[in-house]
Amino acid sequence: MSRKLIAILRGIKPDEALGVTRALIEAGITAIEVPLNSPQPLNSIKTMAREFGSDALIGAGTVLSEKDVTDVAQAGGKLIVSPNCDAAVIGATKAAGLQSFPGVFTASECFAALKAGADGLKIFPASIMGPAGVAALKAVLPPLVPVYAVGGAGPDNFGQWRAAGADGFGIGTALYTPGLTAGEVGERARKIVAAYDEVFP
Repeated sequence: MSRKLIAILRGIKPDEALGVTRALIEAGITAIEVPLNSPQPLNSIKTMAREFGSDALIGAGTVLSEKDVTDVAQAGGKLIVSPNCDAAVIGATKAAGLQSFPGVFTASECFAALKAGADGLKIFPASIMGPAGVAALKAVLPPLVPVYAVGGAGPDNFGQWRAAGADGFGIGTALYTPGLTAGEVGERARKIVAAYDEVFP
């Protein structure tokens, strides 16, 4: 993950996955999740991992169970992102050798996730917590733990989140919504990358 940006492709279909993934990588976004409530998500992940697994960190979002982790690992995914903090899911993720980014909102959830082995923390929904809340959490978290703001973070406010201590971002609808072409996603991705690079030179 060169830039700490995770593309969230909620709703993508398998026949769109390769074109969109290629556009994202060419724009400079190399961490990509397919939420498991998308159409045939494991098919998309398998295709993406086979074609681009050496160029990008491909995985799944909305991962809610240990079985989900197993399914994603078998499809070739390397990244597990959840909306919640579930120690069993985190443990299964690390046992499978994958990267774990659980969703957290409170200090208790943050430390429970880290105790279970999480590689990074996904503040969700970040729009509700706001930069001030992230700053308060960062004051007590271990300094090397990557903290990603997800939900409400975008190119217009990267600077505010960075000032609060956010290390990276998960980008969903600002980057991809069903029906967009690969070219349109690529154009959005280039603008997001440019904004990120201004804040994280």
